[in-house]
Amino acid sequence: MIFKLGELFCGPGGLAWGAINARISDPSYRIVHCWATDYDRDTCDTYRHNICPDSPNSVICADIRTLDYERLAKIGSIDALAFGFPCNDFSIVGEHKGMDGVYGPLYSYGVKALKKFKPMWFLAENVGGLRNANDGRAFATILSELREAGYKLWPHLYKFEEYGVPQARHRIIIVGIRNDIDVEFKIPSPAPYAGIDNTCRTALANIPPDAPNNELTRQSEVVVRRLQYIKPGENAFTANLPEELKLKVSGAKISQIYKRLDPDKPAYTVTGSGGGGTHIYHWSEPRALTNRERARLQTFPDDYYFYGSKESVRKQIGMAVPCRGAKIIFEAILNSFAGIPYESVEPNINE
Repeated sequence: MIFKLGELFCGPGGLAWGAINARISDPSYRIVHCWATDYDRDTCDTYRHNICPDSPNSVICADIRTLDYERLAKIGSIDALAFGFPCNDFSIVGEHKGMDGVYGPLYSYGVKALKKFKPMWFLAENVGGLRNANDGRAFATILSELREAGYKLWPHLYKFEEYGVPQARHRIIIVGIRNDIDVEFKIPSPAPYAGIDNTCRTALANIPPDAPNNELTRQSEVVVRRLQYIKPGENAFTANLPEELKLKVSGAKISQIYKRLDPDKPAYTVTGSGGGGTHIYHWSEPRALTNRERARLQTFPDDYYFYGSKESVRKQIGMAVPCRGAKIIFEAILNSFAGIPYESVEPNINE
C-alpha cells in the first residue's frame, strides 16, 4: 500500500526525507509526498528542491493561521499527515509560555487537518518540554483533542542518540491511527542501533570538499582566544578562563554557551540559535561548526541543499527532525500496517 503524505509546518524536510526513504521487507508499503506547507520561503525552497523537485507547486508557502485548507485539498487527497508543530513556547530554553504563547496554540491546525482530511494515520512531533508546559495541562489538552478527532494515540519521548543519531535530541513523537482501522502501533526499540558509532568524531569525518552549505564561520579574535582555553565538552562557565575572557553574566548560566563538542560522544542538541556563543563549537578547531557539519549531526545527506543565508540555513537545520530518526519511526508505522513484527518497547509516557 502506498500512503500519500501531507505535511504541515514541514520545515526543510527532515520528517519528509525519513518518510519517503522508509523501506520495509514488503516493498509494496511505501510513503510518497503529496503536499506540504510552511510559512518560511527559504524553508519551502529547501523542501521543494530536496523532497519534491518534480512537483514544486505541491508546497504552499503560507501562514497556517490564514491558509485555506481547500488549497491543499485541490493538490490531492492524503492517507497520512505529519506535523511538527512549532515548539518555541514548549522548549525548556526560553520563556515557557506553553499554550499562552504565540506558537503554543498552533497544534490546533493539525487537529483541524485531521478532522478535514481524515488520514489513516498521523505523526506529530514536539520538544520534550511539551509534557510540562502549563503544569502538564497543555499536553493533556493536545492528546484529548487528537483523540476527539478520531484517533488512537501512541505518544513517546524518543531519545534519538539511542537510535544511532549522533546527537542528544529528545523529542515527543505522537503516532495516531484512525479508530476504525484495526492496526496497533508499537514503539520501535533502540536495541538494533546500539552498535552504531554515533560520536561527533565519526559524524563529522570525511565531508566532501564540494558539499553545499559548508562555508566556515568567522570568529572574532576574543572568541578564538576564549575557545583555546575551553576543552572538549566544557563551556564558558566550566572552563578555566583568564579573567579577561570570562563572560560577564548574572543569573542562569546556560550550559551550551561556547560549549565545545566532545568528539567521543554524540553532540548536544542542535538548535537554530547562533548569537551570544550559542553556536556549536568544534572540539579541536577554535570555531563554530559549519552548517554542513550541523546538518551531519541531524543526519541530512551531504547532497541535501539548503536555501537562504547562513543564518536562515542554521535555523532550518536546528528546527528539523533528524532524517534517520524519522525514517526509523516511519518504518515502524509501515511494518505495523503490513503486519510485520519488529522489536519494540513500551511507551515511556504515562498519560
